[in-house]
Amino acid sequence: MSNFSRAVDQKTLLVAGCDTGVGKTVTTSALAAYWWKYGKDQSFGLMKLMQTGLGDDELYQQLFGHLTHWDVVTPLKFAAPLAPPLAADQEGKTIDLGVVWQTLQTMRQNHDHVLVEALGSLGSPVTHELTVADIAALWRLETILVVPVQLGAMGQAIAQVALARQTKVKLKGLVLSCASPEAEGKVEEWATPAMLESFTHLPVLGIVPYLTESERENLSRLAEITARFGLEKLAYF
Repeated sequence: MSNFSRAVDQKTLLVAGCDTGVGKTVTTSALAAYWWKYGKDQSFGLMKLMQTGLGDDELYQQLFGHLTHWDVVTPLKFAAPLAPPLAADQEGKTIDLGVVWQTLQTMRQNHDHVLVEALGSLGSPVTHELTVADIAALWRLETILVVPVQLGAMGQAIAQVALARQTKVKLKGLVLSCASPEAEGKVEEWATPAMLESFTHLPVLGIVPYLTESERENLSRLAEITARFGLEKLAYF
């Protein structure tokens, strides 16, 4: 595994989260859409670390797969919507991180910027030995943490940041994500930015508002969200 380690790559950003279904895909899509609208002729790589079940890769292919100078890749896929090692076990396979690493290296070599979406939380198993946090640290990936605006979010975020520090993940900051219309009016109660910054010593980089399904599939709307809600600075990783 030591052959995978390298210096922090400033052109690659990992989008991780506190849990499954917290808004990683919407955040990743919004950042990618910003590059689609404002990145001019720069090339872009969009990668899902690996996928179990259906969902994210199919959406990314629909939104970005047709774009010139872009690559949209998910190097490993498994049918069962389970943790990757369990999904692989069901198919009699093993998780080949060498394939994932080589895909990432190729993306880095061929593109000006590479955006990678993780799976689950930082504590989610990627193999029978390694978690998302272990991979982020081992591969020296600059990382943002998507925090859902919901009851219990602050405890989740603080615990995830503690795990990141324990494993030496390079965290750039937090992004708050509203998965429901109600969440937008509850940010100060459920995911208080000042308190999160005080406990984690990390900046809250922006807030992703609630988006309808049609808005999540509209590149112009996603790019507008990135520009309006403070996330554009993340687009220049």
